[in-house]
Amino acid sequence: MFKYLLPLGLFFTLGGFLYMGLSLNPRDIGSTRIDKPAPPFTLPELNDPSKTLSHQDFIGKVTLFNVWASWCRTCRHEHPLLMQLAKQGYIIYGLNYKDSLENARQVLARTGNPYVANAFDEKGRIGIDWGVTGTPETFIIDKQGVVRYKQVGPMTVELWQQKMLPLIQKLENS
Repeated sequence: MFKYLLPLGLFFTLGGFLYMGLSLNPRDIGSTRIDKPAPPFTLPELNDPSKTLSHQDFIGKVTLFNVWASWCRTCRHEHPLLMQLAKQGYIIYGLNYKDSLENARQVLARTGNPYVANAFDEKGRIGIDWGVTGTPETFIIDKQGVVRYKQVGPMTVELWQQKMLPLIQKLENS
């Protein structure tokens, strides 16, 4: 009897692991930045390279830090939501990632600019420090400049309402 139960038990155990593995998001590899200070950086602003954007700009307010590129199709799908959030008064900074200045400026001129300021990371070095694996990615940063959330992939209305907005409200009230 035992010789029949052992293979059956192994089958169900392996089936359980397979089921759990298939329910995971393969793009969600977590972040080593959660609950740590935002990585230091200073980069020229996209629209005015004589000005800079740095991690110090996040201090004192809850902010979204959105990593995007003109060549990113998924970024285009999330852009209307970013525009809507900016109109509602949410503070959004951008990190233009591995892009050309001209292309990035053209996209914002054509589709609108939801960003308070946009850092230009042509080589992607700052993105590496932040643990960026692709675009789009969005970080929520608290008033002390600590990263509290990372969204890999596009923001959606559902994700905004269920995860991001409640966290932002909590951080604003603390």
